[in-house]
Amino acid sequence: MVFPHKKSDWADDLKSAESVFLRIASSICFNQKLILVCDDRERVKEMFCYHDKISFVQFDTNDTWIRDFGPITVYDEGERKLIDFRFNGWGGKFDATLDDQVTAYLHKNWHFGISPLIHEQMVLEGGSIESDGKGTLLTTAKCLLNPNRNPDITKEEIEAKLTELFGLKRILWLHHGELIGDDTDAHIDTLARFIDPETIAYVTCNDPDDPHYEELKKMEEELQSFTTLEGKPYRLIPLPLPAPKYKNGQRLPATYANFLIANHVVLLPTYEDPLDKEMVTLFKTLFPTREIIPIKSTRLIEEGGSIHCSTMQVAK
Repeated sequence: MVFPHKKSDWADDLKSAESVFLRIASSICFNQKLILVCDDRERVKEMFCYHDKISFVQFDTNDTWIRDFGPITVYDEGERKLIDFRFNGWGGKFDATLDDQVTAYLHKNWHFGISPLIHEQMVLEGGSIESDGKGTLLTTAKCLLNPNRNPDITKEEIEAKLTELFGLKRILWLHHGELIGDDTDAHIDTLARFIDPETIAYVTCNDPDDPHYEELKKMEEELQSFTTLEGKPYRLIPLPLPAPKYKNGQRLPATYANFLIANHVVLLPTYEDPLDKEMVTLFKTLFPTREIIPIKSTRLIEEGGSIHCSTMQVAK
């Protein structure tokens, strides 16, 4: 994770942002180790009452959405490798010069052990891809094929590169679905997520007057057309949109799809919405062996992301 700081977009209300990140970090490191990148190591360290499972790393960043500039873990014949794709601030929308250096810095300073780091020149964000761990990658054409990412690479070349790097059997492309207020050009982790290789949870809108309605209905039809590697229809779990949330008159990209699966737990974003309790109950059935930890994420979506966006897992 990267902790909020006064030079990031959180500066207008840093204390409220810190409280959410503290909650997320504490929920994670109760069950596993955490690398926490900070602008001021000692300042942030004082906020935590226990330190044995947290590595506090001082390094300047532009922002905190490490899902999109952190390392992506793969295994090659049993050997763990980390891939460091280029990060260009979601198509040049924001300065990402510092963020793009974080993974290399962590690797150089042995925070990933002896695992080799592959520096890949292709632009790719972790939030733009979703894997079932069995060879299927789910993604969106609006992001991966956007000319603001890799203008000189064709769809076929992107497929070939990702197939090689990730050991894929296939890529499933969604051509519909995007949330208002989302700066990422339709990251998949705001729209549809694998629960297991046969189950996909996806965002849905039941209000015909909501501007999301038609686009998410088309996305649902695309998901219904997909099949597993065995040729079976996916078990599809609808995740209703919470009631519209706004900041300064702008709608925010609130979504329950931006959950995080960590060791023994699932961190579920909530939005002070009547649907929150229903979603907690649903996720308890989807992940019966894990504790479901609801985390109020309204402050996160004010800056365009949520829990999954704020974190990046590194496999053992």
